[in-house]
Amino acid sequence: MNKETTVERKSDREVVVTRTINAPARLVFQAWTTPELFRRWWVPKSYGLNLVSCELDVRVGGRYRLAFLHEGSTMEFFGAYLEVTPNSRLVWTNDEGDGGATITTVTFHESDGKTLLVVHDLYPSPEAVDTGSSGAMPEVLDQLDELLAGENVG
Repeated sequence: MNKETTVERKSDREVVVTRTINAPARLVFQAWTTPELFRRWWVPKSYGLNLVSCELDVRVGGRYRLAFLHEGSTMEFFGAYLEVTPNSRLVWTNDEGDGGATITTVTFHESDGKTLLVVHDLYPSPEAVDTGSSGAMPEVLDQLDELLAGENVG
């Protein structure tokens, strides 16, 4: 299996991350939409952050809020789900930025029991790309793959 994660800037406002996960789409989707699973892989271990709150209301119009504790201060990330197609597609806003919302689209394409995961971020400005979380994606997707390989989540 190819464990390589690619991070590619597609335009001055777009970043696309791709990775093949060694699990069926339904399990990968479940890991993105179930708070108990999401909190076990989403935070890059090397960043020294603790995810202290994980609220995911995964439905069109539902909201999410993630709170991290780092060196005594709390950071929050939040937004709304725009599209939810089980085992296939998620679209949400990242509303915490000052310059407008980033739109994240995640697609899940299953083949032979593995899932091609594509994460597409559309930032509100070229400057916002530099503050995005795409750089952390290789590590968190490694953690997702490890979680799904070592657990019976489905």
